[in-house]
Amino acid sequence: MRVKDVMTPDVICVNDNEPVLKAARLMLQHRISGLPVLDKEGELIGIVTEGDFLRRGELGTQRRRPKWLEFIVGPGKLAQEYTHSAGRKVEEIMTPHPWTIAEGERLEGVVDMMERHHVKRLPVTRGGRMVGIVSRANLMHALASIARDVTGYLRPATRLYVRIFLRRSPSRIGHRIST
Repeated sequence: MRVKDVMTPDVICVNDNEPVLKAARLMLQHRISGLPVLDKEGELIGIVTEGDFLRRGELGTQRRRPKWLEFIVGPGKLAQEYTHSAGRKVEEIMTPHPWTIAEGERLEGVVDMMERHHVKRLPVTRGGRMVGIVSRANLMHALASIARDVTGYLRPATRLYVRIFLRRSPSRIGHRIST
């Protein structure tokens, strides 16, 4: 199976100059945990995820480091952490230069990349342009669809378990690119 067989082709995106709260609203509204970030030309330049919202000043969850640690960590790192926790624009909190994968890659390559780079989603590209996104949820849907096909070959108890699992799995949500 290839990436193009399981990816979500229509992706909700956010522009780099949008407010952070718009990105949060989009993620909540569409029940997704990450958004590709595009520049004004529509080029993929980053990704913003739920993890980027964990250490926020509004929540009182920003890192508080002792003053003496400034000498060890250095002022650059502290400034970067502050910008991330207090940033108002998506470009200030996003992860720049996200890992991507080509639509023709095998699913084994997706899993390898996700594990190696500790990411939960990968923008899918064709000729340098983003054409979709593949996430862990897409891999679960692929597994569920394979399970549907093979239930005829399973023992009755296992078949029942698979049916219960499939009934509980959420349906795939369609997304579109919004610029």
